[in-house]
Amino acid sequence: MPHNLDLIFTLTGGLGAALVLGFVTQRLRLSPIVGYLLAGVVVGPFTPGFVAHHGLAEQMAELGVILLMFGVGLHFHVRELYAVRRVAIPGALAQILVATALGVLITRLMGWSLAAGAVFGLAIAVASTVVLLRVLADNDALHTPAGHVAVGWLLVEDLFTVLVLVMLPLLGGDYSRAGPPQVALSLAVALLKVAALVVFTLTVGRRVIPRLLGYVARTRSRELFTLTVLVVTLGIAVGSAKLFGASMALGAFLAGMVVGQSEFSSRAASEALPMRDAFAVLFFVSMGMLFDPGALWSNLSLTLPTLAVILIAKPLAAAIVVLLLKGPPAMAVTVALALAQIGEFSFILAALARKLGLLPEPATQALVVASIVSITLNPLLFRLIEPLSRWLSRRPRVETTEAPEHAPPDEPSTIVVGYGPVGRTLAELLKDQSIEPTVIELNHDTVKRLQEEGVRAVYGDATQREILEQAGVERAGALVFAASGSAEAVIRAARELNPKLVVLARSSYVAEIGELREAGADVVVTAEVEVAFGMAERLLSGLGATPEQIDRARDRIRAELVND
Repeated sequence: MPHNLDLIFTLTGGLGAALVLGFVTQRLRLSPIVGYLLAGVVVGPFTPGFVAHHGLAEQMAELGVILLMFGVGLHFHVRELYAVRRVAIPGALAQILVATALGVLITRLMGWSLAAGAVFGLAIAVASTVVLLRVLADNDALHTPAGHVAVGWLLVEDLFTVLVLVMLPLLGGDYSRAGPPQVALSLAVALLKVAALVVFTLTVGRRVIPRLLGYVARTRSRELFTLTVLVVTLGIAVGSAKLFGASMALGAFLAGMVVGQSEFSSRAASEALPMRDAFAVLFFVSMGMLFDPGALWSNLSLTLPTLAVILIAKPLAAAIVVLLLKGPPAMAVTVALALAQIGEFSFILAALARKLGLLPEPATQALVVASIVSITLNPLLFRLIEPLSRWLSRRPRVETTEAPEHAPPDEPSTIVVGYGPVGRTLAELLKDQSIEPTVIELNHDTVKRLQEEGVRAVYGDATQREILEQAGVERAGALVFAASGSAEAVIRAARELNPKLVVLARSSYVAEIGELREAGADVVVTAEVEVAFGMAERLLSGLGATPEQIDRARDRIRAELVND
């Protein structure tokens, strides 16, 4: 079969199976990652029916890893980690140490090398960012002190995993015949190259990349902006491998950090990262293709202890650390259960280790099963938070009323979409009433000027979920659509994030009122009706009409035009 057809069939079959099974798992209120892994099993070589080309799937999944790491860097904020540093940093490091040590113990009993055991232990020590955020949000725990600690904890795990990805190629090198001086020299050279890459990207990149994105943003072309972000990400990733001898994942992570610290972070997340999601799906599918159901029984001696570490040892270690650091029982239980799963970073570590010859085949089999089981059980485990918290509260422990530090959420009360004449007027009126608005605007120069004036402004397209989240729509009281474009997509996206939101929308035509109200708008103000009001009032006032007659005329216009 021609290579181009292999590519098309692999894309169609892999993504099609992922779509179907991802939808099924979503409907079952499970993470879609479970569906993507199962899709890989379905289209893999160990099950009957259609078989995707695994080599091509792996190559495309490489791009998914790069974009995943870019997304991690994009959302990595030092201030969030600093706010919960007293619990998150020592807690995450202690939990990683415990899980890694148990992984080494399990694998050493099976005759694995120390390096293989350490990599496997690290793979089961880190939790999935996607799953954790989803579970916390579904249980209204994301914006609580416990949620902040869990997210900060995960940031430490992500950063630690990035460092491991940098060091893995060094472990995979053939130093067996070299003496200690040669090994030390090779490691020192490699670390110097990595340090040079970090310094270069964070210094030169911080000056060049935002200017480049700003120049492209002024073109008002969404395609060019998306293309620029992708080229920057891939360029730094490839350059880190070719010029500095580092992993492409590290380069992508650094590129994400540079963009994330600029004013373009929200727009990059909303417009460039949907492609990341598509390739990330292929990454999980490619991992699922490695699973051999026929080897499940013979691999139970590794799979069952792995599940025990993920579902019991990791949560127990996390809860004990939080309690020792004088965190409340509810926080200890929430953090512990949120981390009782593994996901994308586990597979990224395993994939690189397999390429370097550090992990044997049973490791991947165990990780796929452990990921599917732990992600499936994670939402169910969250139901145990209240009873476990009550039980812990009755146990003798160090009394404390002091909760760990957490960043107070910046909660805008009103979001104004669009800063043209209408949006500017409404924003000024809100400020006159001591209400600080948050403005969403697609003109970069306007956003920059507003930020310099002290107004909270987000640069990006309000139809994108990430932009609304960045603006704080989940905690806002009202949203005012004051832009000149279509409001329907914005209203639907905002309603999904915050069903209690009060939505006021602007439209040009009366015919749009029904669609906007169906989308979720509480109040729709149309240009046609307001022009009719204004002209009628001027006309009747000139003819000497009384205020009561003008009011009746307004009611008549509303009844005829709006059918209210």
